[in-house]
Amino acid sequence: MQVPKEKEYEHLNAYDRIIVTGSAGFIGWKVSEMLLDLGKEVIGVDNINDAYDVRLKEWRLNQLLPKDKFKFYKVDISNRDQIFGFFNEIYANENDAIINLAARAGVRQSLENPWIYYETNVLGTLNLLECCKNHKINKFVLASTSSLYGNHNEVPFSEDDDTNRPLSPYAASKKAAEALCFSYHYLYGIDITIFRYFTVYGPAGRPDMSIFRFIKWILEDQPLIIYGHGSQSRDFTYVDDIARGTILGLKNIGCEIINLGSDCPNSLMEIVKIIEKSTNKRATIKYEPFHKADVEKTWAKIKKAQSMLGWKPEQNISAGLKSSISWALKNRALINQINL
Repeated sequence: MQVPKEKEYEHLNAYDRIIVTGSAGFIGWKVSEMLLDLGKEVIGVDNINDAYDVRLKEWRLNQLLPKDKFKFYKVDISNRDQIFGFFNEIYANENDAIINLAARAGVRQSLENPWIYYETNVLGTLNLLECCKNHKINKFVLASTSSLYGNHNEVPFSEDDDTNRPLSPYAASKKAAEALCFSYHYLYGIDITIFRYFTVYGPAGRPDMSIFRFIKWILEDQPLIIYGHGSQSRDFTYVDDIARGTILGLKNIGCEIINLGSDCPNSLMEIVKIIEKSTNKRATIKYEPFHKADVEKTWAKIKKAQSMLGWKPEQNISAGLKSSISWALKNRALINQINL
């Protein structure tokens, strides 16, 4: 029997406001939207950087700005003076909670500029944890990544697997952020939920991710670039499922690391075939060498999310891709402008 919404989210009554960093980002936008639909006051924070095409971030933000209980601040979490000043300005207090979704994401890009990944993912997390300590905020949610599991663990990945061999500066920066969270939980008693997300996709997704690119390229009759032979698999997880899990992570659970994934991986070639069928178009594929920092496969063990949060994914890959394609067709003018 499905749990009624009011029962499932009754833990939100403990908070007057939810501060969502990265609110113009893919997951941050969807989490903010869902919280607002649940009647919560949301304070959105984002620096609107150019890690990828800003027009997509502006589109997402424009969906949130008209909502009555949403307030937006352009702030960089890695800038200590800015973020400390912001928390003073909004009179942050023990009735608030923080969901930190502001991050530099992406494996390959982190090899080009590892410094900015550490500034945002490590220093930014440290700054926010200091704000928790200073303003007596007792609930913090961190977005981490399945990239931490690397290539040496057996699938499906469990939260207890070895994550001490990250293959990219991006994964290493998230490992450092997780370690900081444990330190602040131990020292100051902050209740922290750390989510390791598995390949999130959906409408208005990140343009550096394969599904967004595949849909754009096939709609524009451009070759699809695949690194390797396309047999590598990912635990693609729909953004609405990720947002639901993230909000459930606002429960008080101590300090826990939790996987959020679909528990149903697909190869890249399987994804291409589903997109071909949904668009009635045939893809031309251009193969490039497999990138050393990429992992061969991801697959989440999600028993912990089910037992601790009562969460499980609801959207299957075919329906999720259909929604993603529908959004792309509806927003074709925007899609055509996006630089990859």
